[in-house]
Amino acid sequence: MKKSIIAVMMAAVTVGAVGGGIATFNASQTDTQLQIAGESEGTQTLPDVEDNDGAAKEEGQDAENETAASPEQEQTATEVAASLPSGSLERTKLANVEEGDTIADIAENVMPAMVSITNTSVQEVQDWFRGGSMQYESKSAGSGVIMGENDSELLIVSNNHVVEGATNIAVTFINETSVEGIVKGTDEDNDLAVVAVSLDDIDDDTMSQIRIASAADSDEVRVGEQVVAIGNALGYGQSVTTGIVSALGREVTVRDTYGYSDYEELIQTDAAINAGNSGGALLNMNGEVIGINSIKASANGVEGMGYAIPTAKALPIIQRLMNRETREKVSENDMPYIGITGENVDESVSQLYGLPVGIYLSEVSEDSPADEAGLRKGMIMTAFEGEKIKTMADLQKMLEYYAAGETVTVTVQKADENREIQEQEISLTLGRRADYIRMN
Repeated sequence: MKKSIIAVMMAAVTVGAVGGGIATFNASQTDTQLQIAGESEGTQTLPDVEDNDGAAKEEGQDAENETAASPEQEQTATEVAASLPSGSLERTKLANVEEGDTIADIAENVMPAMVSITNTSVQEVQDWFRGGSMQYESKSAGSGVIMGENDSELLIVSNNHVVEGATNIAVTFINETSVEGIVKGTDEDNDLAVVAVSLDDIDDDTMSQIRIASAADSDEVRVGEQVVAIGNALGYGQSVTTGIVSALGREVTVRDTYGYSDYEELIQTDAAINAGNSGGALLNMNGEVIGINSIKASANGVEGMGYAIPTAKALPIIQRLMNRETREKVSENDMPYIGITGENVDESVSQLYGLPVGIYLSEVSEDSPADEAGLRKGMIMTAFEGEKIKTMADLQKMLEYYAAGETVTVTVQKADENREIQEQEISLTLGRRADYIRMN
C-alpha cells in the first residue's frame, strides 16, 4: 500500500547577491518538513511569504502531464536509456563491488557526468514600506546529470524546480568550467527538466573529461539495497553520500503557489540529500542512475528521509523532452500576438466549480488571430503546443519563444449544450504584436 504525505509549503525569501531560497514544506500529518530546493544565501530577510523556491514559472517551457501510456513507457528504463542520444561521448565506467570496487570508485566513475546548475532569476516581492512591489536578482543552486548528446547539444537532466523561472542558467562541469545552458523542456508535474548546452560552447579539454551517465531500471531495485547520492549540496560543489533504499512507491503531496502537486512512485532513501542536491543522481552500487534526487524531509525528530524520481518513471519523460526543439527568445520585432483577455482558473476555483485548471477567456478581440482561429469567450485554454498552462503568466512566457507567423496548437475546453466539458484542439497562426499594439 502506498503511503502519502500531505504537505504545505512555506518559504522565506532572501535578498542579496544570492537568493531564491529553500522551499520548505510542512507536513500536516507528521509535522515533517519536505524540502525542494536550491542553495540559498542572503543579506536581508523579508517577512515569510508563500513562494515556490523564489521562482516563477519556467520561461514558457513547462511540459504536459505524463499520464497517458506511450510506446516509450512500454520499454524498460534500461532500453529507454540506451535509446537516448549519446553522440560521441563515452558513458561512465561501471563499478564491480564483487571485485572489490568501493563507493570511492563509484564516485570517481560517475563524477564526470555530474554538473552544478546555478539559476539566476528576477524576483518580484511586495514593498511593505513604500507600497507596490520591488524586483531583485536571485540565485539558487542545484544539480544535474549528463544523460545525452545530440549533433549540437549536450543534454543534462535536472529537476523542474532547479531551473524554474530562470533568466540565466550556468552549468559547471567537473573541471570547474562554466557555460550557459538553455532549458530545452520541463515536466512540472513530475519535477523533471532537460537543460541543453551548445557543444560549440564547450572547450576540448572539458569535452575530454565529461561523460554520459549510465542508467538502470529502477523497477529492479529492492528495499534495503545500498545506494549513493551525488549532488551540489549547499552549492559548495559535488559531494557524495550513501545509504540504503528505505522504501519504494512513495507518494508526496505538496502545496505550492499554484495549488497541490502530487509526486508519485518515489524512491525513499536515507542517503543524505540536502539543499542543492536536487537534480542530482541516486546511484546503485554499479554506479548506474536509478533516480533523480528531488525532495527531502527535515524537521526535529526526523532524519534520513529523502526522495528520488525513479528511472522507470523519469526516462520516458526525459526521452520526450530531449527530442523537443530547443527554442530561444524571439526578437522584439517578431513578438507574437493572440488577442485574448484571460482570467486564471486555479486549483481552488477548479475544485469549487468543477472547471479545468487553465485560462478562462473573458474576452476575444474582434478580427484578432484568436478570433480568426475560432477561440471564443467562455473557453478555458489548458495547453499551448501540448504544454500545460495554468496562468496568463505561463502563456506569456511561452509566447516569448514563438515568432509571429508561426502556426501553433492550443487546447481548450468548453461546455456543450448538455453542460458537459469537451476538449478541443485549435490551430492558431500568431499575429505580429506591432501590427495590433502600438509599441512605444
